[in-house]
Amino acid sequence: MIIPIRCMTCGKPVGHLWEEYQARIKKGKNPKKVLDELGLERYCCRSLFLTHKDIVKDTAVFKK
Repeated sequence: MIIPIRCMTCGKPVGHLWEEYQARIKKGKNPKKVLDELGLERYCCRSLFLTHKDIVKDTAVFKK
């Protein structure tokens, strides 16, 4: 759904990095390099970004 403000495992603030990550990925950069540049070193934070599926637009269709 929406990227969490903090990592669910370690508690590091990561929500503010999501838009920057998406912008760089759309430009064709390597996700590993982008995560390194953003300072996401822990595997828990990295997996949060790599496995996130943005489905807000899909679920917004069902809003009453």
